[in-house]
Amino acid sequence: MKNVLNCCLYFTASKLNRIITKMAEEEFRIIGLSPMYGFLLLVVNENPGVSPTDIAKELNIAPSTITRFIDKLESKGYVERKFEGKYSYIHLTEKGVNLQSDINKAWERLYHRYSKILGYDEGADITKRINEVADKLIEEY
Repeated sequence: MKNVLNCCLYFTASKLNRIITKMAEEEFRIIGLSPMYGFLLLVVNENPGVSPTDIAKELNIAPSTITRFIDKLESKGYVERKFEGKYSYIHLTEKGVNLQSDINKAWERLYHRYSKILGYDEGADITKRINEVADKLIEEY
């Protein structure tokens, strides 16, 4: 049965997702955030005034999920919404800006952690290939 499962892209991708998520959550637990919150804060840091819709597209998750994430990050004091008419735009607060260094360190720890296991070149190649496959599936789906 194991050979059947290992030939399934869905099963294999899910298996990879479970272990890399566990590793990322362990690294981010240090700063009290989930990895996805870290991604969202990085996107806002790189694009001050970004819309929730654009964040959803960038992170490839549902707009309703982004709304919940923003609500949570706003309640923690990391982001603020600025409204122009019926549209909202997301900005980091000073507290959110100050957290960027810790977020970058968490990603760096994760990167080194899996790269020590896989090898730095192999980790980079796998990441590039998975991204290409994901982009192709998104484009064609």
